[in-house]
Amino acid sequence: MATWDDVRRIALALPETTERGSYDGLPAWRVRDKSFVWERPLRRADLDALGDAAPGGPVLGARVPDLGAKEALLADDPGVYFTTPHFEGYPAVLVRLDRIGVEELTELITEAWHARAPKRLAAAHRAAAE
Repeated sequence: MATWDDVRRIALALPETTERGSYDGLPAWRVRDKSFVWERPLRRADLDALGDAAPGGPVLGARVPDLGAKEALLADDPGVYFTTPHFEGYPAVLVRLDRIGVEELTELITEAWHARAPKRLAAAHRAAAE
């Protein structure tokens, strides 16, 4: 299963990505100063909302292209993807890092990067990958 080292390696391999602490000092990866993945430990309100379903392991936050993509991930694999009331109406999912494979994590991070990167940069990245 995936680790923070995997997240760092995958994210930093994408063009113009930087790693910088989020407002609470936890790691976050950005493209042109727009966060696309970040460490997101559960807070008291999250734990209260999730109850017994709250995961105990590391949690990654990841942007998704839109709310439809979010709903698809949540429905497809609720053992890996989840959300909290804090993210209601926001195009991001939470990921149980210890339950996602590296290949799926790579796809998730790349899609998150594409959702936040400037259009020309994203298009150039897609063209180079073909």
